[in-house]
Amino acid sequence: MTQRTEHGMGLAAALTAFAIWGFLPLYYHLIGTRVSVWEVLSHRIVWATVVLVAYVVIRGRVSRLRAVFGKPAVLRALAASGVCIGLNWVVFIWAVTHGHVLETSLGYYITPLLNVVMGLIFLGERMRPLQWLAVALAALGVAIMMGSFGTIPWVALTLAIAFGFYGLIRKQVEVDSITGLLIETLLLLPVALVLIAWFYAHHTLTFLHTSVTMDLLLVGAGVITVVPLVLFATGARRLRLGTIGLLQYVAPTIQFLTGVYFFSEPFTRVDGITFACIWSGLALYSIDALRFNSRRTPNA
Repeated sequence: MTQRTEHGMGLAAALTAFAIWGFLPLYYHLIGTRVSVWEVLSHRIVWATVVLVAYVVIRGRVSRLRAVFGKPAVLRALAASGVCIGLNWVVFIWAVTHGHVLETSLGYYITPLLNVVMGLIFLGERMRPLQWLAVALAALGVAIMMGSFGTIPWVALTLAIAFGFYGLIRKQVEVDSITGLLIETLLLLPVALVLIAWFYAHHTLTFLHTSVTMDLLLVGAGVITVVPLVLFATGARRLRLGTIGLLQYVAPTIQFLTGVYFFSEPFTRVDGITFACIWSGLALYSIDALRFNSRRTPNA
């Protein structure tokens, strides 16, 4: 297989992954508010676990799973990252089913800039001048929104902070993305099963009690959790880090357009100023990242 073919396959896989993440609001919109957010979260965990177990067994990666279970420190770290991703999932599901798709896109636009700040605080990484300016612009955008509306954009900040800490923890744990996610879902699985049992005991369980369509949507919540991750891992192995860094904006951009044009969420002048600040910060961040990577790999 030629290098161009490898690159093309990687680009297609990564773009598909980010597109799926971008269109997730439309998927959860099909489920809507008819199902409790906590039941949706529980099914996402349960069925993601089932799909991941099948994937690991088929791909012959069971030995990797066993190796991690022999490392208590890694398990503790993955338990913490599991809580972070669980919080991210439940807030995202609530937001997209309650008319806050624009705020979810804002959260995922903020995330790369927040990662830079976390690297500075927790890993002692140095921030370059353009990165400082990019973060300052993002902070200005959030401050403008808070000052104008008198409220904190808690959905966006919770999504960004939870995913930021998730990435921070996973960055320091030596485990591949698929195995790590499987262990995270396995650790969350008891909570999910308890929640499902609670809904069943209180006669409010939706699964197997409404329609086949709804049942398939709830099962599918686990499938659409795993599929884009596998595609992303496939793309990441074949693409430069700088390319992946630029592609990560595909998902929040799709969410933004979905919120404005499909769900007709209000987009005020203040929203425009806030997003303009974030987008400007991301442009500077991307320019800085491309320059930095080109200096590190001049022959690439």
